[in-house]
Amino acid sequence: MPAAPSRIDLKSAQLGTLQMALRTRDLAAWRASLQDAWGDVGAAFDGEPLCLDLRELPAGAPLDWAAVVATLRQWHLSPVAVLGADALPEDERTAVRAAGLAWAEGLAAVASPAAAAPAPAASAPAPVVVAATPTMVIDRPLRSGQQVYARDADLIVLGLVSHGAEVIADGHIHVYGALRGRAIAGAKGRTDARIFAHSLEAELLAVAGTFRTSEKPLPAEVLAKPAQVRLDGERLVFEPLKF
Repeated sequence: MPAAPSRIDLKSAQLGTLQMALRTRDLAAWRASLQDAWGDVGAAFDGEPLCLDLRELPAGAPLDWAAVVATLRQWHLSPVAVLGADALPEDERTAVRAAGLAWAEGLAAVASPAAAAPAPAASAPAPVVVAATPTMVIDRPLRSGQQVYARDADLIVLGLVSHGAEVIADGHIHVYGALRGRAIAGAKGRTDARIFAHSLEAELLAVAGTFRTSEKPLPAEVLAKPAQVRLDGERLVFEPLKF
């Protein structure tokens, strides 16, 4: 008798990706910006999946999307999806799909509650309520290959984050040990998120989609010292922590 066919289970899943905003149609200028941020092509990343955010991409001549994907792969990123592609012309949406990129509207940043809620009546102003941010605490060191994601929460690690380990949070990240792996704060676009480390030695740092890798050495005043990382406009700022 022929063997019974094996069961196939198809389930929904939420997969974490890096996210990068694409704000220019000048591929040469964009590539120069990548080189300035990450150094020459090579293993700046380790095959991490990437979603391209097109919501700030200006109108213009269609991009060579195959070249966009190939460029990102040179830094060992894996482009898998785009966000905001519905605003593109139909022929360019076709080119995006032909380059192997899927639609990822579900990765959009959550709108501010203040913007979504109706304004209270002037005669009866509603009290201001500040909701506490949940916190995930990891009370062990993280070894190479381990990943922790604090969804809609801050993340506290009570120990070392080794080379090759990755910590991701939609809020702040606190590492009470050496941060030697990858740290991504504000993963859903929260621009006020920060990264704090007892010893800052990271392979990759990111806040709300702005990245810096070890290809560009950290400033001497924060390297292997207590420090914080925050976003100022579109650049990362590194500041020593003084106790």
